[in-house]
Amino acid sequence: QVPLVESGGGLVQAGDSLRVSCTASELSFNLYAMGWFRLGPGKEREFVAAINRIGDSTEYADSVKGRFSISRDNTRSTVYLEMNNLKTDDTAVYYCAGDLRRGTRVLVSATDYEYWGQGTQVTVSS
Repeated sequence: QVPLVESGGGLVQAGDSLRVSCTASELSFNLYAMGWFRLGPGKEREFVAAINRIGDSTEYADSVKGRFSISRDNTRSTVYLEMNNLKTDDTAVYYCAGDLRRGTRVLVSATDYEYWGQGTQVTVSS
């Protein structure tokens, strides 16, 4: 098991920026493909962003492209999601996910991920 712990969520206003983090307590974090998903009120879980294990390839949902940035620091076993120009539609619980088996790839499907965090709430007010 690779416990993933998200942090950094909170209440912000539209147009603000926020960075959420996900830290893994696993020494082989550098082998895991990582991703961020979100579950908004009345919505289905959706893909947000993903990054491969060495951090040189990323993918983003169209709804966040140009506003969000995913990065990772393998020395800290942490993946980040930098969110800029936040909109009320970005309000959701944000989950990080990790997968060892396909670490070289960028994974955009939730079913590809083996491990999940508990989520952190991001609320954007107008």
